[in-house]
Amino acid sequence: MSGPYPADTHSKLIGYLLWIFGFLGAHRFYFGRPVSGTIWFFTLGLLGIGWLIDLFLIPWMERTAEARYTPGPIDYSVAWILLTFLGIFGVHRFYMGKWGTGLVYLLTAGLLLIGVLYDYWTLNSQISEENRARGGG
Repeated sequence: MSGPYPADTHSKLIGYLLWIFGFLGAHRFYFGRPVSGTIWFFTLGLLGIGWLIDLFLIPWMERTAEARYTPGPIDYSVAWILLTFLGIFGVHRFYMGKWGTGLVYLLTAGLLLIGVLYDYWTLNSQISEENRARGGG
């Protein structure tokens, strides 16, 4: 651990909880794999086969996410939970300190869900960038 923030960025526990809905790709988006997350979403986890295989791949996905993203004051798991359950209200954006776009999401149902979809693709990078800017890692 270096600095005041834990070195962990992603949680296996959260990954497994999202895996329950993994046939929709939730755990893959969480671990920074938006392309395969999108494929899982449209194919129901490769017709369930990929979803079952992911049960064993989650520890590897967690390790690779840890290596790719910057730890810091914004917790990845908290932001992902907020996006998953309150994304249309922009609560995850308020949490990251993005008050302007948080307000826009709140007033437009996450920019009619297009903004929420964008955040599923980019949330890890957004958090990593904010954590670097705030002196994390």
